[in-house]
Amino acid sequence: MKIVILDAFTLNPGDLNWERLEALGNLTLYDRVANDPQEILAAIGDAEIVFTNKTPIPKEVLEQARAIKYIGVLATGYNIVDVYSAKKLGITVTNVPTYGTMAVAQMTLALLLEICHHVGDHNNAVKQGGWTKSKDFCFWNYPLVELEGKTMGIIGFGRIGQATAKMAQAFGMQILAISSRKRPELETNTCTYVDLDELFRKSDVISLHCPLTDDTEGIISTANISKMKDGVMIINTSRGQLVVEKDLKEALNSGKVAAAAVDVVSKEPIDEDNELLKAKNCIITPHIAWAPKESRARLMNTAIMNLEAFLKGSPKNVVNG
Repeated sequence: MKIVILDAFTLNPGDLNWERLEALGNLTLYDRVANDPQEILAAIGDAEIVFTNKTPIPKEVLEQARAIKYIGVLATGYNIVDVYSAKKLGITVTNVPTYGTMAVAQMTLALLLEICHHVGDHNNAVKQGGWTKSKDFCFWNYPLVELEGKTMGIIGFGRIGQATAKMAQAFGMQILAISSRKRPELETNTCTYVDLDELFRKSDVISLHCPLTDDTEGIISTANISKMKDGVMIINTSRGQLVVEKDLKEALNSGKVAAAAVDVVSKEPIDEDNELLKAKNCIITPHIAWAPKESRARLMNTAIMNLEAFLKGSPKNVVNG
């Protein structure tokens, strides 16, 4: 059995190993494959098992790579595979529905704390002599923000949203939540479900944890930003397309939004002319919330378990069943 991984490097740049997968078949690893159908087809060859993270597998590839029996997506989102065509062709597609919950929640709070304290900037200022030259025993170059008593609005209250809420509550924050499926048992004196307009109106911090759908695409827009508090802070560790980047840039530069931090953008890697690169008070990190070693190890383990279950005739985490 031939197994191909189309973009292995981001999952395993060398600190994990593929031994368990190698035991299941003849494994070929590509660090990355260009997003060109012919190059993707050449990489797949006559493999029966294909793993991909961000390398697309569209209909035209599926119809020509006729040996494929199974596609394992090395992520939770699986829009890079034409799952409808795969089903018609009898190809099983699986994903990894949960692996980085705590990692992404942790990154969300790390971004928020960086907004509140600018740790990196103050560290650089000290090392550049700013403290040595100070006339006082301390100095700060940015406003410092305490989270106790502030309100975080969480759009998308699944596993990651809930984990983020628990961390924010530990800082003394109140939580307002939006979810397509409400769980009354999660409501407490510090956590309540609200409608979207109320969340926009009352939140000091808005954190995005929802999937990208027709309803959520561009949810951070000029129209919705106008409903928010002056000086709101916005964090996105979900999908770049949730934000209309030009609108957020304008709101940051006008001061309507005090600060933003994004780990994802509309096109990745980021274009050099991305609107957010021109925004004031905007922290941008390179899609790393998912990437702690522990999180990647869980992802790899679940992906291999998915394949093992498929080979035993009892597939798990199938997204096109």
